[in-house]
Amino acid sequence: MEGVHTHGWRTALAGSQMLFVAFGALVLMPLITGMDPSVALFTAGIGTLLFQFTTRRQIPIFLASSFAFIAPILYSNQTWGLPATLGGLLAAGLVYILLSLVIRWRGPGFIQRLLPPVVVGPVIMVIGLGLASVAVNMAMGKAGDGSAQLVDSNLALIISMSALVTTIVVAVFAKGIFRLVPILAGVLVGYSLSWLLGVVSFDAVGAAPWLAIPQFVTPEFKLAAVLFMIPVAIAPAIEHIGDVLAIGGVTGKDYLKKPGLQNTLLGDGIATSAAALFGGPPNTTYSEVTGAVMLTRNFNPNVMIWAAVFAIALAFVDKFGAVLLGMPVPVMGGILCLLFGSIAVVGMNTLIRHQIDLSQARNLCIVSVTLVFGIGGMVIGNDSFSLQGISLCGVVAIVLNLLLPQPREQASLAE
Repeated sequence: MEGVHTHGWRTALAGSQMLFVAFGALVLMPLITGMDPSVALFTAGIGTLLFQFTTRRQIPIFLASSFAFIAPILYSNQTWGLPATLGGLLAAGLVYILLSLVIRWRGPGFIQRLLPPVVVGPVIMVIGLGLASVAVNMAMGKAGDGSAQLVDSNLALIISMSALVTTIVVAVFAKGIFRLVPILAGVLVGYSLSWLLGVVSFDAVGAAPWLAIPQFVTPEFKLAAVLFMIPVAIAPAIEHIGDVLAIGGVTGKDYLKKPGLQNTLLGDGIATSAAALFGGPPNTTYSEVTGAVMLTRNFNPNVMIWAAVFAIALAFVDKFGAVLLGMPVPVMGGILCLLFGSIAVVGMNTLIRHQIDLSQARNLCIVSVTLVFGIGGMVIGNDSFSLQGISLCGVVAIVLNLLLPQPREQASLAE
């Protein structure tokens, strides 16, 4: 019996370690988009539990704030406000659920036909590169949209570059579990330096109570916000498939067969919609945590349940929330210079890994138009309904891929 007891402790400890790995990105995403990091902790925990329940605790995976949604949320918040944005995010979760039903009905083959690498790659690149200016503005001490100077630019650059360099050094040179917490290391160094340089004050932390209920927000439904957010769900749905394949590669199991892609997507969709109900950011499977699983060789899905429980508990510690909310803009900016770039690289890697031949006119046209529309900020439509950013790119890439004829030899291969 004692063995079981110590084993339980070990699993719990491993769970806290997984939360530690996910933590940097988990709280950074709501801070950039003006959401509450405490709510994000709560919804990451709830989302992970719902995912584990849906997939019958078969996959050691943790769900938390998705970076793919940063640009759309920033735009939607400015245009329709947070409650309407949450309504759109709830709808995005329903897109996953619908996709999972279609896969249940038709099998996963149609996803590959509708969303081949030549569509997915450039859309993921746009998600990263479309945000480059936000990262740079924040690194220079401005608001994300560049509208206001929040921190003196020279101080801001010292802070942001030290956070960036720390993140890079830890990612490249650190050993063992420390290699998986580069974001956390960057945040700690940047935050400490901000405090030494007098950029940050802890008055709010002192004033905050120890325990409090997070500030939940309920969604509202505005058609324009919903239509804007739905196509955005395409990229993270594809990313989800990649993450499930990645964790399968680590544990040596085929999760697309058991519990099946239809169930993992369903779990992700339920987790995202549930997060929106409380006012949290959309959930996605976390690759950092997959890295930690690979390193620790701990394939027990119960570890993730512990990580989720710790996340929910932390959400109610208000002093902790105040520390997160006080994080200076340059600290986030420095780390984002690396993060947004690395999202773009995932997109490039998608094209490289599947050996997409960009000397073929068809592929060249799809990738080129998608990149320019996305990074240039093309908008199609009027006030009541417009397509732009990632949603426009996703639609344009899919349509071009369906309309442009396949080269002959490939067409015969596809048949």
